[in-house]
Amino acid sequence: MNPEDNDIVYTQYGPNFSRLLDKIFEAVTGSDASWEGFLEVLSNIWSIWSVIAFIASAIFIYGIIYSYLRLGQLSEIEADALLKKEQAWKDRHSDNQENRRWKEIQSHISSENPNDWKLAIIEADIILGEVLNTAGYAGHSIGEQLKSASTASFTSTQDAWDAHLIRNKIAHEGANFILTKTMAKEAIIKYQRVFKEFDIQ
Repeated sequence: MNPEDNDIVYTQYGPNFSRLLDKIFEAVTGSDASWEGFLEVLSNIWSIWSVIAFIASAIFIYGIIYSYLRLGQLSEIEADALLKKEQAWKDRHSDNQENRRWKEIQSHISSENPNDWKLAIIEADIILGEVLNTAGYAGHSIGEQLKSASTASFTSTQDAWDAHLIRNKIAHEGANFILTKTMAKEAIIKYQRVFKEFDIQ
């Protein structure tokens, strides 16, 4: 028997595994190419694949970063649009509400019924209280808030005082207080000056 026909070739120190791998590769592939050649081909393929994988990974990472940045920009745009819509809704409905209330006051003051004049002043005084609260004036009542107001920042303070005093007479004196139409109209005009200063009217 020829030693070269042996599948396992022994050396001085034991089996020749390189020769054994060559035989296994030849049996599997039907080729007489060497195992070292096959490993060299695999090495070349792996090098090419590594380059492709690196490029693909770089593209994917760039895509992730770009998507994240675009998503943040989109979120900001959507948030701004939502805020604008909310503000527009508030402005539209707030204006309508104030306009309706003011129209009711004007309707009451235009009446020939003294009770309607009193109602107009009471409703205007309620709006005055809301205006002062929104403006942040300190006090538990309109009188206290007006006392804490400065004419430097609240130029129509005296108008507010005069109109509010009429309201107090209506509330405290009741039927004993004689309210003329001229007096009522003057009070409403003073309330209106205050509201204009605070951009209510």
